[in-house]
Amino acid sequence: MALWLVVGFILVSATTVMVLTFGRLKTAANVKALRLIAGVQYLAAAVLAGARLTGQA
Repeated sequence: MALWLVVGFILVSATTVMVLTFGRLKTAANVKALRLIAGVQYLAAAVLAGARLTGQA
């Protein structure tokens, strides 16, 4: 159960970063880095969810 909460928190965090980079932070100098960080967060959430669904976590 706790792993699903962690996955949910990661997804909320990554989605918040993505929304900000397409909104208020669109003109920021480091917008590509922020989007990369959000992408890594999505990947981490997918790996954790996949591990949980296959019974390895």
